[in-house]
Amino acid sequence: MTDDHAMDPDPARTPDLERGGGVPPGATPPDTPQTSGLSAPEPRTSNRFPPTGIIATLLALALVALFAVIAIGLIVMIVD
Repeated sequence: MTDDHAMDPDPARTPDLERGGGVPPGATPPDTPQTSGLSAPEPRTSNRFPPTGIIATLLALALVALFAVIAIGLIVMIVD
């Protein structure tokens, strides 16, 4: 029921595997399936800032300004 190509092979059955999981110099580690690199070319991204990003930034700045105006107004009311 064990698979020889499992991602975590049994250390007792792995040749050249030293205690602690290392391999001696000159030995190749056990072959495990892996995926590396890109599977397909990535599409070229645009260099423009999207309209939704501009709107979200403007809304965030408006909220910060509103908070600042209210905070300053409350401080002025407390001081008077």
